[in-house]
Order: sequence, then structure tokens, then C-alpha cells
Amino acid sequence: MGCKDKFTHILDSKSKYRLNVPYSAPKKINWWFAPFFVAIWIVLYCTVVLNLSILLPTPLTLKDEPNAPDRFIGERAYSILEGLVSLGPRIVGSEANEVQTVEYLLNEIEKVREQANTEYFDIESEVQTVSGSYMHWTMVNMYQGVQNVVVKLSAKSSNSSSYLLINSHFDSVPGSTGGGDDGSMVAVMLEIMRVIANSSGPLEHPIVFLFNGAEENPLQASHGFITQHKWAKNCKALINLDACGNGGKEVLFQSGPKHPWLMRYYRENAVHPYASTMAEEIFQAKLIPSDTDFRIFREFGGVPGLDFAYTYNGYVYHTEHDRADIVPMGSLQNTGDNILAVAKAIANAPEMYNTKEYEDGHVVFYDFFGWFIIFYTQTVSTIINLVVSFAALVAIGTSIFFMIVRSGLGVNDILKRFALVIGLQVVALLLGTALSLLVALFMDAINHSLTWFSQMWLLIGLYFCPMFFGMGIVPAIYCQYKKRDQLSLGFRIQMFMHAHCVLLVILTLAITCCGYRSGFMPMLAVLFDVVALIVNLITKWHRRAYIFALTVIICQILPFIYFTNISYSFFYTMVPMMGRNGSGINPDLMMAALAVFMSMLFAGFLIPLILFFRKTRILVSGFLVVTLVFIIISLTPAGFPYQEKTAVQRFNLIHARRVLHDFDSSVRIGDSGIYVWPQDRRTSTVNDLVPVMTKGQKVIDFCKTEMFCGVPAYNHRWNKDRDHSFWIDFSEPNIPSVPELELLSKEVSPFSARFVFKFSGPDHMTIFVGTKSDAQIKSWSFNDTAIRENWEQPYFIYFSYGKDSTPLEFFIDIEKTSGNFSEPNIEIGIGAHWVHKNAQNTKEFEEFLDSFPVWAYVNNWVASYESWVF
Repeated sequence: MGCKDKFTHILDSKSKYRLNVPYSAPKKINWWFAPFFVAIWIVLYCTVVLNLSILLPTPLTLKDEPNAPDRFIGERAYSILEGLVSLGPRIVGSEANEVQTVEYLLNEIEKVREQANTEYFDIESEVQTVSGSYMHWTMVNMYQGVQNVVVKLSAKSSNSSSYLLINSHFDSVPGSTGGGDDGSMVAVMLEIMRVIANSSGPLEHPIVFLFNGAEENPLQASHGFITQHKWAKNCKALINLDACGNGGKEVLFQSGPKHPWLMRYYRENAVHPYASTMAEEIFQAKLIPSDTDFRIFREFGGVPGLDFAYTYNGYVYHTEHDRADIVPMGSLQNTGDNILAVAKAIANAPEMYNTKEYEDGHVVFYDFFGWFIIFYTQTVSTIINLVVSFAALVAIGTSIFFMIVRSGLGVNDILKRFALVIGLQVVALLLGTALSLLVALFMDAINHSLTWFSQMWLLIGLYFCPMFFGMGIVPAIYCQYKKRDQLSLGFRIQMFMHAHCVLLVILTLAITCCGYRSGFMPMLAVLFDVVALIVNLITKWHRRAYIFALTVIICQILPFIYFTNISYSFFYTMVPMMGRNGSGINPDLMMAALAVFMSMLFAGFLIPLILFFRKTRILVSGFLVVTLVFIIISLTPAGFPYQEKTAVQRFNLIHARRVLHDFDSSVRIGDSGIYVWPQDRRTSTVNDLVPVMTKGQKVIDFCKTEMFCGVPAYNHRWNKDRDHSFWIDFSEPNIPSVPELELLSKEVSPFSARFVFKFSGPDHMTIFVGTKSDAQIKSWSFNDTAIRENWEQPYFIYFSYGKDSTPLEFFIDIEKTSGNFSEPNIEIGIGAHWVHKNAQNTKEFEEFLDSFPVWAYVNNWVASYESWVF
């Protein structure tokens, strides 16, 4: 007799295990109580979650300093920020960045030195000017004469050769004063330096404060420091401070890698912890259109560390609206309290003497409401996920056993019903997901994506409610169909909860098996459900439907707060990013997918409780009605995505001149126009107000015949979006000077030739190189990675300089099997960009810019593109 037959035989032969109770329909709760049930969770979200999300400490003022000499003073940091931002946009190569900001920082450092405890500390400072290159994504990133302001703070008694590196950047993007990105973090670093220098220690290991002057270019100055500075090899741990928003709490979104001891010091010392492994994996999956110096220190210096960033109010990121006056002083205090404590702890850590000894796998980390940090290694995470999943399956199996015992139904009947319920729960989740994605596709198809961009509450109706409807309507129809079932309503509802738990277990195991650490999210949802189930089984409350439900409700309060808090944080981070994520991706699909995932976590065990109310199908259908209402609202002016200053639509416009030469130096193409790179999906929104925008030709149309489409792409991202960029014929711009490319020499041997060039122009340029006929590039004076690894041509070189404007000389070695160098061999294109407004716009171009609505942010400059064939 098989195990299954034995189990059935035992239940059939032992009547004491069976309670053949005739069916009695439980009395359902009147339907009008359902809105109160929903209101409980809404009130919980509004009163607890929202307050937890925006809570910041009270900033300390200068008046508090006498009573708190070892504390971070938010008011002083804010004053430093105001002074820095008053210098205006700080763009590499501009006087504001290369002269005024450097002087400002040196003056602030001197103030720290004057107040420092010089009996205990030594303070060394210098300005590093550095040149170099490396591969950044798909382009050679080359820099010349960019600057770093570097300070080393060390105890006189210390003989440690291991340094803690703290980094932020003082440059900004064109058009922005960089209040949040990254002036706020520069101010935080200066105040932290002052507090430590004014103390009496202890400081076992020196701290290097790196104020780097070329992060936005991108990441050039940090590369120059970590590859060339005399202190770089001694830097054994890193704290990187950046921003993709303006204010809020700084989130720890990257750690290590493989150095869990750093997380231990963060957990033990951070005053206001805020961290997420899921944010790290989203960032490293390149779903966020940003990068930080953290990657440079990790890849080129092997320095493990902690990467922090502001993410709140990303609407103003990289715009003229990123000002100092909208940075909350409480944000500076929050960051200062955290980083000061963590920096002092790491700078006194014994692990710093030999950090490699403590390398031990990736880390799973997440905060709990900002109260404390939970972290453990990925190996431990796998064990936890497996144990919780196994416990869940055992608890569910036990619950099913008691259903068999008490229902009067056979083993096969119950198991078949449970299998059916699992299938129905899959259908429910698929239905909710399909409806959410369908709404996203519909909104995009009618050119109404991003309606939630400035009104995030619209996301609730558009993408959460369809998921709620799908998760509720399928169980409701099943329970109505099984209205006269011998299995009680309470047990049927429990089955749907168990089915959802089984699916979350499968999701947890799948994420874990794929090597992702974000499996802790569904694991936590499973854990809290298992706790409720075990309590109900031990107390035998599982037999009493409404007491079982009350236990579930109580046990779901904490995970509801936690997951909706996470959801709030992610949406307030991701939504503004959709305004600069390019026009090639439907942002509504991303929002719908995130809503689906979060709904499964915080609502999966709550939606089945609606089945206890009468008129269940009508109640659940209310979610679909809400969705329809929200779609209608989205189509009205209330759903217009943009607002002046606070939630703008972004455009990058280059007023450019193009001159393309043939092999005989004759001009093949000579024209002028506006190169338009829209940064979001709703490009056509401005067409009625700016009719010129309708006259553009897609840049992709030029790509078949011209190298890099024959336009002055500013960096590789612009080229990547060539399908969605366009060119508008326009009058000629005012070009301050003509960039020069001079062929200095051409040395020919039987099958090879060396071309030597001299190149001069503004401080931001791009060089495009492609071969002709059977020519191949054997070597050149740029970074040789693309040549050595045989990357696809043409090649993209980004070149910028800070203080050193010396013309660039470079060579290119060509090989040809034909040996014929009297025909076209290589084509070189030069894009020259005057990004810090030292070029006067023409009257026609100014009128064009003025025609844009107030809710549009137009970043613009003058450029030229010229190509030659040699």
C-alpha cells in the first residue's frame, strides 16, 4: 500500500479524526462594512507610512554648537552650500569650476585648519591636476587637466598606511548650479571634516577627503585620483556621496562588494539608517539612467565601500531648478549625522589594516522603517530563504491536513481543490498583471503616458487597482460558484491565502536560484504569513473563520507598513527618473510592473479577506471602476504630466553647424540645424506650441550614410537614442571659434601608414573615427581597448579639458592589405561643444527657445560638427 493510500485509509478508518458535519453557510458580513475595511489600510498608509517616509531630524544651528561641539551642524553646512551654489553652474573647463570653486574649497579648508586641534591632527591639502583616459560604456573617455581638491586628515600618533576615502564632486552639468547634485554632499563633507578636525580623536586611520572636479563628464576626476594620486594606493575603504535628487534621506544603495564588515559598521553607527539591496540591484541592472564614482573606485582601485545618494525630488536633478534654497536643512543634518558617525567608526576599524582578509561574499541589507539595519551575507540569505520557504510549506501542509480532518471531505477532494485554487490564484495574478500592463499600453497608444509624472496619486487607480481587481475577482467568482460547498467559506479563503503563499515561495526560490539578493522581499511576505498561520494553528483559531481573519489582519499590519513604505520610496525615486529615461521606453510599463510586484507583497494576503463580505463580486469590481475613473481623469487637464519648475519636461537642444568634407577636401554637406534629444516619452506634447518641432527629420535617417549619423552627439547616450532624436534645419549659429584638425604627418610603408594629427577646440569635444575600404586600425594613441577587443566601428572618443587647453596630438596606425593609401583610408569627425554659455545665441534661436512653454526645461548650447576623409 502506497503512502497516499495508507494516509487515506487512516482517515477513513479512524472516525475520531472525521467530523462529518453537514454544510452550514456562515453568515457573511454586510457589504457596507467593506469600505471601512479598506479605509483602515488607507488611514494606516496616510498616517504612518507617509510620516515615516518624509521624517527628517531637526537641524542643529550655530547656537547649538557650544552645547554640541562634536555634533554635525546643519546650519553651517547649509551656509557652505549657499556659498558654493552662488558661483553658478560649475562645468569642467569653465572659470567657475576650475578657478572660483577651487578657491572657495581651499578657503573653506583653511577655515577648518584654523579651528582644528593641531596638537592631535595633521592636515595636508593639495590641488591635483590630472590627465588620462579609460573606457566608459561604449566610448573612450579622455580628459586633460581636470582638478581634484584633496585633503588628508590624520592623527599625529597614527602610523597606519590604510586610509578611508570620502568622495563627492563639485562640478555640475551644463545649466545647473548643482544644489543637490552634488553641492549638498560637498557641504556635508566640509562640515564632517571640521567636526573631526576639531575633536580630540581617536582616529586610528587617516581620512582622505576627495572633492573631485569632473564627475559629470563623466567620472573623470575620480579616475584620475584613483589611478594616479600618491595616496590612492593607501585608500582601503570608501564612502561615496552623490545625488540624483534634491534632499530627503540619503539612501545606501551600493555596498562592498563582498565586504560585509562595512555594513556592520553602518548598522552599528548610522543614526538614521536607510538602505536597500533591491535599490542596489535595480541600479546595477542599469534601470536607472545614472552612474557614480563608486564604480570607478571599485573597478580601477579595488576599493570597497558604501555608496550613498539623495533620491527625493529627482524632478530638479540636472536642471536649473536644482538650487540650494530647496535643499532641506534637515536632509543635510540627516546625512551629516549618519556619515560622521560611520566615517569615525570605519576610520578606527581594525579591519582597515588588511581589508582583503575580511572579504566574504555579497551582502543582503535593508532598513526597517529607519529604526535599524538588517544585513547578512548572500550565503546566509540563501539559507534563510530556504528555511522560511520550507517552514511555509510545512505550515500550509499542516493546515490542509486539518481541513481534511474537519471538512468531511476526502484527501483527494481537498488536494484537488487546493491544486485548483493554486491554479486560480495564478490566473488571478496573471489577470491583474495583464490588466495593469494593458492600461500601460493603452495610455501609451493614445499618447497619454506619464500622466502620473507630477500627480503620483494617479498610479493608484491606473496600476494598483487593476491588480487588486484581478487578485479579487477570480476568488470571488469561485466562492460564488462553490456557494453550497461542504468546505466552509473560511477554509476556502484560507486556501487562497495558502495558494498565494505557495506562489511567493516559488518566487522567492526562483529569485534566489538566479543569484539575486532581492529575494528577501517575497521571503518577508511569506514569513509574516507563516507567523499568522502558525499562531492560528497552535490556538486552533483556524477553525473559526473570523478569528482566523483577525489574526491575519493583525499580523499583516507590519508587513503592510513595510512594503508600502518601500513602494513609496521606490516610486518617489523612479517616477522623476522617467522624465529623463529617454523616449525609447514606455515608462508606464515600468510603473505597472513595479505596481504589480509591490501589490503581490502588501495586498496578496489582504484581498482574499474581502470574500467575507456580501456582494463580493460587486465590491471587487469597484477596483475596476476606480481604474476606469482614473483613466478618464488622466485624459483631462488633471492628468497633464508637467508643472513649471517642479516637474518639467526635458529637452536638450544643440544649435549646430555641420561641414562634411570629401577625400579631396571639398564640402560634401554644409548646413546648420538644431539637434534635438528629447528625454521622455511625450515628445509631441510641445508640438502645438512649438510648431518648428514638427519639422524635424529623425537622426536615424542619416545613420546609414553618415558616421555616427553626421551629428555632434554629446556622449554615447545621445547616440544610443538616435532612433528618437531628430534634426531640424535652422539658420546658422554663432560659433565662437572654428575647431582645427591638422594632419601633421603621414608616414607610409608597404602595407601600413601612420597619420599624426593635431586637434584644438573648446573644452568639450567628441572625436569619431571610422575606416574606409579595406583599411583597419592597428593602433592609436587613445585607450586601445576598443581596438584590442575589435569593437564595432565607428569609434567614439569623448574629450574634455579643465585647466590645460594644450592642443591634443594623436596618431592612428592603419593597415591595408591592398597597400593603396592614395584612396580614402579613414574618416574623422569632430564635434565641438560650447556648453558653458560663452557663445551668443542668435536672435532666431532665442525666439525658438522662448516659444517653449514654461513647463519645459530646455538645456541648450552651440556646437559644430566637421568631418574629413584622409
